[in-house]
Amino acid sequence: MTGWLIVNAFLETEKFQELYRLLLQAAAAHGVTLQQKTTAQLLCPVDSGFAGFALPDFVLFWDKDVYLAQRLEAAGVRCFNRAQAIARCDNKALTAIGLLHAGVRTPRTILAPKTFENIGYCRTEFLAEAFRQLGAPMVIKEAYGSFGQQVWLVGTPEQAETLAARLHGREFLMQEFIASSRGRDVRVNVVGGRVAASMLRSNAHDFRSNLTIGGSMRPWQATDAQAEAALRACRALELDFAGVDVLFGEADEPVVCEVNSNPHFKTTLDCTGVDLAACILDHIVRTLA
Repeated sequence: MTGWLIVNAFLETEKFQELYRLLLQAAAAHGVTLQQKTTAQLLCPVDSGFAGFALPDFVLFWDKDVYLAQRLEAAGVRCFNRAQAIARCDNKALTAIGLLHAGVRTPRTILAPKTFENIGYCRTEFLAEAFRQLGAPMVIKEAYGSFGQQVWLVGTPEQAETLAARLHGREFLMQEFIASSRGRDVRVNVVGGRVAASMLRSNAHDFRSNLTIGGSMRPWQATDAQAEAALRACRALELDFAGVDVLFGEADEPVVCEVNSNPHFKTTLDCTGVDLAACILDHIVRTLA
């Protein structure tokens, strides 16, 4: 069995290279010939159908270049994850809509009205209305962002207006702040329709729990309710694998905050000893057998 590990052409940090090595090692252990390729190495006209490339049996798509994933699927290549699933996770507005339609509980969400970068949010009455509906403080997130970046907790419409001006027209959404989960959540890693590993993330100094901004982690046995919420989220977004961030509601009921189609799983390995790269390759092999 042959595959391509497709990675971003411009992300060259050791943090990402370490993930790629784990995936390549897992493929070798499963007897799979996995070749790493950057998105730039697959440059070709849209109408070429990748003529000149010996297409693999599958692609492990470790990037968010949805257009490239769509073209590979059109050429008959099975992508893990699929293009549509990556798109739904990459855009937090699409994530919220997809989860809502599937009946998965998430923080109440309002999407900022559409504007353009050359215009910006020159009228901001909608921010006060969002506070009226969601309460204060509320969370503002850019539609695109990772590692807890591009996420803010704002207490007043005036603070929100200042922030919106800095965004220069970039898409964002506003969400109810789940105060009972301040600084803590559970990362539930799902592969092939089952929970592979979970960890509790916490941060005493920030409302966000992300490890990259100072959070800590420890192994965690997901409750039945947390596991089911994560599995339902993955089914709703049609994911082969994902890292699902689950908040604690007022009675510890699960509230799905975000879903990551390309989870940075080295921290999970360090915390739990579970190698998600091996789980992912096992899922791919079983799916294509």
